[in-house]
Amino acid sequence: MGTFNAGEGAPVAILNRNEPAFYCVPPALYAQLMEILEDQELGKIADERIGEAVIEVNIDDL
Repeated sequence: MGTFNAGEGAPVAILNRNEPAFYCVPPALYAQLMEILEDQELGKIADERIGEAVIEVNIDDL
């Protein structure tokens, strides 16, 4: 925790023989990264669906 706290809210790389072994990321930044990844995935799905047939639906029929 001391190493994490020394990062003062920034990501911290933990090294093993001068190679990154893992990264410690604050929860708020991790959540933001997950949102970005989700947005990218949803954008990919939307792009794949461009050109599909449009189905008209009346909300009162549901």
